Amino acid sequence: MNKIETLLVDKIKEAVFSTFHIELADDFIVIEIPKDNSNGDFSTNVAMKLTKLVKQKPNVTAEMLVEKLNKNCDFVERIEVAGVGFINFFIKNDILADIINTIIDAKDDYGQNKSGNNLKILVEYVSANPTGPLHCGHARGAAWGDAICRLLKKSGYDVLREYYINDAGNQIDMLGKSIYGRYRQHYGLDFTLPDDGYHGQDIIEITKEIIDEVGDKYLYSDKQEAVDYFKWEGRNKELNRIKEDLAYYGCQFDSWVSEQWIVDEKRVDQALEKMIAMGLTYKQDGAFWFKSTEYGDDKDRVLKKSDGFYTYLTPDIANHQYKFERGYEKLVNLWGADHHGYIARMKAAMTALGHPKDALEVDLIQMVRLVEDGVEVKMSKRTGNAITIRELVDEVGLDAARYFFVSKAVDTHLDFDFNLAKSETSDNPVYYAQYAYARICSVLRQYSAEKLDSYSLLNDEKEISLLKHLGQFTSVVADGAKTRAPHKVCNYIQKLAQYFHSFYATNKIWDENNLQLSKERLALVEATRITLKNALDLIGVSAPERM
Repeated sequence: MNKIETLLVDKIKEAVFSTFHIELADDFIVIEIPKDNSNGDFSTNVAMKLTKLVKQKPNVTAEMLVEKLNKNCDFVERIEVAGVGFINFFIKNDILADIINTIIDAKDDYGQNKSGNNLKILVEYVSANPTGPLHCGHARGAAWGDAICRLLKKSGYDVLREYYINDAGNQIDMLGKSIYGRYRQHYGLDFTLPDDGYHGQDIIEITKEIIDEVGDKYLYSDKQEAVDYFKWEGRNKELNRIKEDLAYYGCQFDSWVSEQWIVDEKRVDQALEKMIAMGLTYKQDGAFWFKSTEYGDDKDRVLKKSDGFYTYLTPDIANHQYKFERGYEKLVNLWGADHHGYIARMKAAMTALGHPKDALEVDLIQMVRLVEDGVEVKMSKRTGNAITIRELVDEVGLDAARYFFVSKAVDTHLDFDFNLAKSETSDNPVYYAQYAYARICSVLRQYSAEKLDSYSLLNDEKEISLLKHLGQFTSVVADGAKTRAPHKVCNYIQKLAQYFHSFYATNKIWDENNLQLSKERLALVEATRITLKNALDLIGVSAPERM
């Protein structure tokens, strides 16, 4: 909540206690900005929520509260009861305008808040197998995860961005065999590409890199020795490309954890041993089973098969245990929608191992459909394979590639329209927002903005709407972090751009005949610039000064 909302909550609590001797929690009182300015600057439905407690009609309750509020709200112009019991507050204009100096003083830190209370939270996202380039399906998760982490940091969480490298098991073996086949092919020898291997252009390119480094060294060596070498060289080269592509996409990670390292460190063995010691397993037909139905799963799960090999679940349990062992209190995973059935068993394992039920949360990322000229686009024009993150950025630009992927809730399907993303019209939300920023910078290049002692002349309806929206930013940031919903920031950005464009269209910024009003409006413009830049940065989008 901003300063005014906090004041209103405090005053309402005092009025309720004074009138009814009821102590309310802060979250009982909801403060909203009415869509129609005639209904005040802020409004609350607290009288309706109190109906069962005070056993009277909400409009009567509202009138009683307003009588108290009128005596102790010196920052309010007037208070009215509307409808069945809404209480509407009309704030003094100079109080609303106080947000300008708050923003100018804070600069890049505006929006910063402590709602996270330094909670240690680990966010794992992307985590694609290092067996090929990242494609547009990964792009949504990468943009969303990065924006979540930016929001969490801005809101006072102690956050770690982690990429889990799936580099153990069959998919890495297939990578080695695929490169081995291409290696032999290069030298004109008989070769075999596994049916379930990797046949993309990236494998051919990596093979050429390896040949440049080692030549024909592995041509006549033991096949398994060659495959093992190609497996890890291929893994490392694919992973380096992934890191480069993510950096190209504006995503940085704090931690990269290898599944093979988890295995080599005996953490998988230790996880199973711990579960056996805690009585969480049973043995049947030579296999070890996890009693996952006792912890909310729909059936028990095999941890170790009768042939002695672990299932996919067991290393994942060990990995999540490792996260908790590092002191993280909250784990968040971003998984593809096809992992829906995997959530219950992983949450069951963490609960069984003694962690709180809500300590692990999973957000599922729905599918992306790429559209151009109204037709779905599935393949790259250059390679004939899935369109990669790098190709997407080169096609539409980094800002559009980032913005479009976080503009809608991640649990909904998304159509990414190439034509719209590249258009320079107000229909393109990225262009619309960035044009507002460039327009602001154009004004400020002509006239200097400075902080003032008071703002008594900002009373135009569009100035008031802009001021109120600026004051909501910190609340939006805190809520976006708590709910892991960066699309709320996109919604805020669009409204902010709309409010500014509307204000700019009807109000003369600099008026030689009214210097005080001109200075106040310039300060409002500067506060808008700072807020818009900070909001765009939260979703990894640039704020260009010229367009």
